[in-house]
Amino acid sequence: MAIDFIVHDKADNVGVVVVENVQAGKTLSGWIMETNETVALPALDVVPLGHKIALANLQKDSTILKYGHDVGRTVAEIGAGRHVHTHNLKTRRW
Repeated sequence: MAIDFIVHDKADNVGVVVVENVQAGKTLSGWIMETNETVALPALDVVPLGHKIALANLQKDSTILKYGHDVGRTVAEIGAGRHVHTHNLKTRRW
């Protein structure tokens, strides 16, 4: 099975897309590195290579966990399978 996104920590609520051309409507395969599990998730948006995809429904002001770390907060509601990036995420870094 080809992997479309990677999740480093079981607690993460976003995965990182590792393939090109993720299109809305495609069911993606993800690998959770910490537990060596695979998960399936339908993409609801186009998600570019290296960008994040929401693994669960996230409310506004939710903490985004990536690599087991707090990397920012949502500035809008984000549904599972949606693209997570600067349009709906305020990073801790900036």
